Amino acid sequence: MAKAKKFIFVTGGVVSSLGKGLASASVGALLESRGIKVTMLKMDPYINVDPGTMNPTQHGEVFVLEDGTECDLDLGHYERFTHVQLTKKNNFTTGQVYDTVIQNERKGKYLGETVQVIPHITDEIKRRIYEAADGADVALIEVGGTVGDIESLPFVEAIRQVKFDVGRENVLYLHLTLVPYIAAAGELKTKPTQHSVAQLRHEGIEADILLCRTDRPLSAEIKKKIALFCNLEADRVFTAQDADSIYEVPLNLHHEGVDDKIVELMNMWTSSPQVNAWEEIVQKIKSPKHAVKIGVVGKYVDLKESYKSLNEALFHGGIGNNAKVEMKFIDAEQMLSNGSLEKALDDVDGILVPGGFGIRGIEGKIAAIRYAREKKRPFFGICLGMQLAVIEYSRSIVGWADANSAEFEPNSKHLVIDLMEEQKQVQNMGGTMRLGAWECELVTGTRAFDAYKKSMISERHRHRYEVSNRFRDEIAAKGMIFSGFCRDPKLATKGGLVEMIELREHPYFVGCQFHPEFKSKPLAPHPLFNSFVAAAIAFKKG
Repeated sequence: MAKAKKFIFVTGGVVSSLGKGLASASVGALLESRGIKVTMLKMDPYINVDPGTMNPTQHGEVFVLEDGTECDLDLGHYERFTHVQLTKKNNFTTGQVYDTVIQNERKGKYLGETVQVIPHITDEIKRRIYEAADGADVALIEVGGTVGDIESLPFVEAIRQVKFDVGRENVLYLHLTLVPYIAAAGELKTKPTQHSVAQLRHEGIEADILLCRTDRPLSAEIKKKIALFCNLEADRVFTAQDADSIYEVPLNLHHEGVDDKIVELMNMWTSSPQVNAWEEIVQKIKSPKHAVKIGVVGKYVDLKESYKSLNEALFHGGIGNNAKVEMKFIDAEQMLSNGSLEKALDDVDGILVPGGFGIRGIEGKIAAIRYAREKKRPFFGICLGMQLAVIEYSRSIVGWADANSAEFEPNSKHLVIDLMEEQKQVQNMGGTMRLGAWECELVTGTRAFDAYKKSMISERHRHRYEVSNRFRDEIAAKGMIFSGFCRDPKLATKGGLVEMIELREHPYFVGCQFHPEFKSKPLAPHPLFNSFVAAAIAFKKG
C-alpha cells in the first residue's frame, strides 16, 4: 500500500497541449513553498516503451533523468519548478505496463487467470503509482492525453480506484479544461468544459477543482455557471489565464487561491507560502537591463518543443544576467541550400548548435560553427554541436579535409568522432546510449573551470558517439583545448573521454558532450548558459 499521505491527480480535457505539465509543476512549486515534500509522476498513454526512439518533431524533446531514464518533456518542467530529483519510477507508459503484465503472465504469476484490463492492467498502474509516491507528503500524478481518449481509459480507471485504496479524504482530482473566447459572438464559452467534466464523470471521476485555461480572466458569473453545470462549488473553479512567461504560472495560480483551496480540501496543515523567489524571477523577466539574440542552428526548428529544455536554459541564462534572450531558430539544411548563411547569422549575438541525430543538416551546422570561429562570434556547442566543432576544426585548422564522424561517413580516414568501445556491440536502439549522470573533471585555467568554479562536476548525457582518442593529441597540438574529461573506471575506453572543448584565441568558443540544459532551473541558471549569455551581452556591447 502507498506510503504517501496525499494524492493529487491532474487530468486534461477538450484539447491536448493545454498545459497539464506546467499546471502540475506549478502546483508542486506552490506546495513546496509551504514546506510540503512533494513528488511527481507522469503517466503516458502511448504504447512505446519510452520516447527514446521517437522523432522530436512528433513528440517533442526527450528529457533525461539522473539515472539515465529517457522520459517525457513534462518531467523537465517538474524538475525545473521544484526541488525533486526524479527517477525511472516517475514516468511510465502504456507500453511498459502491458510489457510487465504480459511478462508476468508468461511466467505464470497469475496462476492461470484470464488476464484483463481490470484488474491486471489497472493493478499494475496502481502499483507503479504507489511505488513512485513512496516517502512523499503529496504525490502529484499527471494523466497524459485528453479525457475521452481510448488509450487513457485504463489510467483514469486506475486513479478512480485509488480513492478506495487510500481513502477519499486523501485524494484530490484536479481537471484542466478550456474556456475559449469566440470573437464572432464576443463571449467566453463554457460548453466545452461542461462536456469535458461530464465525460470525466462518465468515466467515474468527480472533479474536485477545475483549472479553466483561457485568454482572459473569468468573471464570478462565468465561474458560477461552470460550477452549476459541473456539479461543484464556485470557489473550486479557477482561472488559468495565458501568461507571458511560464514562470508567472505559479504566482498566477497562487493569486487565484489554488494552493489555499488544495490545502483546505485535503485537510493539510502547512506553513505560509513563500513565493518571494518567484516574484523576483518575474520581475527580472519583465524588466531586463539587457537584450541579446541567440541563433539556434538545428534541424528540428519547426517544433519548438523539440528543444524545450534548451530554450528554457537559455531563458534562465537571461535571468541570471538580467537580460532578455531572443531565440532565432535557423534551419541548418535550408540555410546552406539557399546560400543565406551570412544573412541568417549576421544579426545574432551568439550561435548555439544543439544536439541531434542523423546526417540531415550536418554541413549547415558545420558552416555555422566555422562562421562563429572565424567571425569571433560567441559559440556554444552541445553534444552533436561539440562533435561538429571538433570536425570543423579538424578540417579547417588541422588540415584533414575528410575529417568526419563514424555516424555520417564511416569510411573516412580521419574519424575524429567515433563510437565508444561499449557502443560497438550494441544491437537495440532504445535505451542503449551513454545516458544519465556522469562525472567530468575540468582542467583549471579554462573557461569551463571559470564557469563552474570547481574541478569535478556531474552532468547528464544522451549520445552514442565520442571524440576519438586516436586523434586527440594532434588536434590539441593545433590549438584546440580539451577542458573536461570523463575518467570513469567503468569505461572500456582508455585515456578517458573528452567532455568539453574550447578555443583560447576566441571571445567565447565552448562545447560540451553532455546536455547541461537538463539541469538548469529558473532559480538556479546553469553555469554554461549563464556564461554563454554573458559572452553574447559582451559581444553586443562591442
